[in-house]
Amino acid sequence: MKKIYVIHENDDWVLPLRTAFQQLNLPFEEWFVDKLSLDLSKAPPEGIFYNRISASSHTRDHRFAPEFTENLLAWLHRHGRTVINGRRALQLEVRKSEQYLALQEFGIAHPKTIIVNAVDLLPQAVDQLNLFPFIIKPNRGGKGTGVQLIQSKERLLQAIQNNQIGESLDGIWLVQEYVQPANGRVVRAEFVGGKFLYAVSIDSSNGFQLCPADVCQIEDAFCPVGNATDQPKFEILDNYENGDLEQYAAFLKANDIGIGAIEYAENEQGQRLVYDVNTNTNYNSAAEASFGNEKRGMFEIAKFLGEALRATRETARLRA
Repeated sequence: MKKIYVIHENDDWVLPLRTAFQQLNLPFEEWFVDKLSLDLSKAPPEGIFYNRISASSHTRDHRFAPEFTENLLAWLHRHGRTVINGRRALQLEVRKSEQYLALQEFGIAHPKTIIVNAVDLLPQAVDQLNLFPFIIKPNRGGKGTGVQLIQSKERLLQAIQNNQIGESLDGIWLVQEYVQPANGRVVRAEFVGGKFLYAVSIDSSNGFQLCPADVCQIEDAFCPVGNATDQPKFEILDNYENGDLEQYAAFLKANDIGIGAIEYAENEQGQRLVYDVNTNTNYNSAAEASFGNEKRGMFEIAKFLGEALRATRETARLRA
């Protein structure tokens, strides 16, 4: 029987998706890639494959999950299987620099960025950027891991001297323009199956780890929930308008991202600057419940994957 296969390395992030599959009575199976073997002489099972591998896998002791998944996706591609968020999507997930190059192809504005492959080149890159304050981030991070806001070149030199720059898994660091959000919040535009789902406003005042998943609210010190007197950290926007949505959708389609999100900050001049393309999108259940309609991200993903599974079955029937 054909199934939906979910490729992942984090059980916590899949919990709400399991529930949605069960509600829709959809057959599914999970492939946990931390420890997995593949027989390359055999063909993969028939079905739909959904890649949920994250750039932050190393923060959960799954250091080589993306590298193994690249091989797995190549195997699926070799046999013509339908993959949601395939090889190109994974490539962008783990390489911020390539995200920005891809955005440029579509004329989507992003913060000015310089990349270097040695810590001692960071001061030179700051001189070249010549914008203060600025951001230092690893090329492969995830959940905002390793992102630092630095006020001056002198502070950077001090951080280098004190070994405070942190790790970059691929040896590449980004020196980037800091975009001060006009209202202290950034926006994440969510897409499922190439269609806009909703936009969520996120309070960025407490740092750069902006993971929206419910589990992050418990585990991540830099992903806090506002208290009862605060504006919510995550808030779905009603009557949201953005003239760039069609451009975002075209970008995602061209880069094999069937399910994902575009994150941007809007500066004081009203310009939207995209700083992250997320191909392992998660949702905040409290924000969805407060929104007041029936849109639930994981349920919409399950519906989309179910439709894709039915389409493959119909194609097979017509060919028989």
